[in-house]
Amino acid sequence: MAKTHYDSTLMFNTGVSAFGIFIILILALDPPIIHENFFWRKSLIGLVFSSICILGIFAALFPKQCSQVFHFQRENVKNFTSHRINITSHHSDCEGFSAHVIHMNSHTLCVACTGLLLGALAALVGTVFYFFGGWHIEGISSSVVLIGVIGVTLGFLQFKFGNFIRLALNVFFVLGAFLILVGIDELTESLFVDLFLVAFIVFWILARIQISQWDHWRICSSCESPCEIFGVKKKEG
Repeated sequence: MAKTHYDSTLMFNTGVSAFGIFIILILALDPPIIHENFFWRKSLIGLVFSSICILGIFAALFPKQCSQVFHFQRENVKNFTSHRINITSHHSDCEGFSAHVIHMNSHTLCVACTGLLLGALAALVGTVFYFFGGWHIEGISSSVVLIGVIGVTLGFLQFKFGNFIRLALNVFFVLGAFLILVGIDELTESLFVDLFLVAFIVFWILARIQISQWDHWRICSSCESPCEIFGVKKKEG
């Protein structure tokens, strides 16, 4: 029952995310003439989006703490019947999760968290320049939005790839959300539309986390090794 409910929630969130991308494409191709242009609009949106980036950076730097909050039915790892799995970078140190990590010297890094960290840092720099530094992208706003849509879409599909491609797509996912916000802001100059986009960006992040959780569950559920992790229970023999 819990698994069925989780699948339904995942399908709903994925559908809403796709609907949001569709709405953004409409806004980019046929932007409404609003142009409220309140003098504090860009500063407010810049502060809100900067806060999201900073929270994302914190989550990427402390993935184990974050995974305890969001992981799909995660249970404590305990008493493996055949072998003990070491948890590295909040992933199981086994072949099934080899595409989820990269090894640098003696360190094991989560590909997704590293990509999201780099993307959040780059987006934070861009936020400072655009929302507080007076940058403008007149003439290319629609193209910027389309590039952002590609980035977000590929970010949802990153689980199909491995290692460094997955890392790059996670960077592109965050930058894509930033480009969408900047491009639509330049086209509409509307506080309401900006807040609408920020809400969707938060929703995309949560949906992206849930897809990652589903991918982890899928890997563990198809694994033949007897263990108990990510809510998947197996017995030897």
